[in-house]
Amino acid sequence: MKKHICITGCTKGLGRALATWFLEKKWVVSGFGRTEQAVEDLQKSFPEERSFFRVVDVADDESVATFSKGVVDALGCPDVLLNNAALINANAPLWEVRVEEFSRVVDVNIKGVANCIRHFAPVMIKRGNGIMLNLSSGWGRSTSPDVAPYCATKWAIEGLSQAMSQELPRGVSVAALNPGIINTEMLQGCFGSGASAYPTAEEWAERAGPYIVGLDPQCNGRPLTVPS
Repeated sequence: MKKHICITGCTKGLGRALATWFLEKKWVVSGFGRTEQAVEDLQKSFPEERSFFRVVDVADDESVATFSKGVVDALGCPDVLLNNAALINANAPLWEVRVEEFSRVVDVNIKGVANCIRHFAPVMIKRGNGIMLNLSSGWGRSTSPDVAPYCATKWAIEGLSQAMSQELPRGVSVAALNPGIINTEMLQGCFGSGASAYPTAEEWAERAGPYIVGLDPQCNGRPLTVPS
């Protein structure tokens, strides 16, 4: 039976690079993004019999519920759920970050992860196995100025993942995964031209893909980091 990975935020950056890597390795891949055109472009690139991509706002629980049901009905329960979708605030001291921007970062980075877990964890538990990886960050285990909202959400993901790991039955696992520093649009927004000193998303996927494939239930609750 083919393995199945579901990747949120899979239309660009790390999500897109990993979706491509797993599809090339003959996995079944499902996932979503926020814009219709990006999702359409992604779906056209891959065989429909091994992929399922939709437009979803991860912060909207009803939208995630509809997506999860569609995925399970079409492709079955994922073997791996990678909660990758995330936003970062524009560089600024915390007191200058607009209320709306702060709320959106929290809604996507924390509530969005919880929404996906709410609808996929019960299916994995019923089946008796599955791995849920919540993408963290180096800024989920350290801090930097001008990105306090983002840091707060990634620290929250670390705590959420460890607490949830104590709730799961044997065979099902959850862990926070630090991807490392990668030259993505998000990093460019923080580091500017300095982002070019780091690996591209595609280069990163060549390391991250095998690492994820090699994980087993023993990863439950552990703070994971993709090897550099």
